[in-house]
Amino acid sequence: MKKYIVQSSLLICILLAAIAMRPFKATRIIFFGDSITEGGVKPGGYIQLINQKLAATGDSANYELIGAGIGGNKIYDLYLRMDEDVLAKKPDVVVVWVGVNDVWHKASYGTGTDANKFEKFYTAVIKKLQAQGISVILCTPAVIGEKNDYSNQQDGDLNAYSSIIRRLADEYKCRLCDLRKIFVAYEVKYNPDNKESGILTTDRVHPNAKGSELVASSLLEVLKK
Repeated sequence: MKKYIVQSSLLICILLAAIAMRPFKATRIIFFGDSITEGGVKPGGYIQLINQKLAATGDSANYELIGAGIGGNKIYDLYLRMDEDVLAKKPDVVVVWVGVNDVWHKASYGTGTDANKFEKFYTAVIKKLQAQGISVILCTPAVIGEKNDYSNQQDGDLNAYSSIIRRLADEYKCRLCDLRKIFVAYEVKYNPDNKESGILTTDRVHPNAKGSELVASSLLEVLKK
């Protein structure tokens, strides 16, 4: 009996030592999107701010944040480049934030993405990521114009495309950062003069310092769930 106890104790020690010797692996998170995400890695950008917040709480070593944003990208651009820009880097988590150009370019260039095609490509992106065991976080497009009375030209489409993303998040069990809802609520509260920009954006679309802070705080809350 004594010999059995000694052997069991030795085995437990060996197992604990093996676990302790395994190399630590930070959670690799890729932020996949358009020019907003491209700017997110720059000083003051939302990805840099998330890094700073993690550092402030002593958590920065637990996460590796990678930006994969390209200006002008729409959902099908993300689908076409995901093998090289995302899957090849073997992330644990991918944050998908796209949709502004799919809506915006319909009016400005006639090259946007119809809602049915947007949903099909978005679904394909989610499925391909999840097939690799990657955790997926979806973000709704925030604003194209900051008027708080729903009089911005693209408000209707933004709401419709955001509804698609919310439904896909529910269907495919993805975490959701509802930036559309968060930004609109902020504008209602802090844009009493109904300004078109300058509250959370520099140009009606791209976040300014306050906008980047709001994105960073909102995303970090979802990431830590």
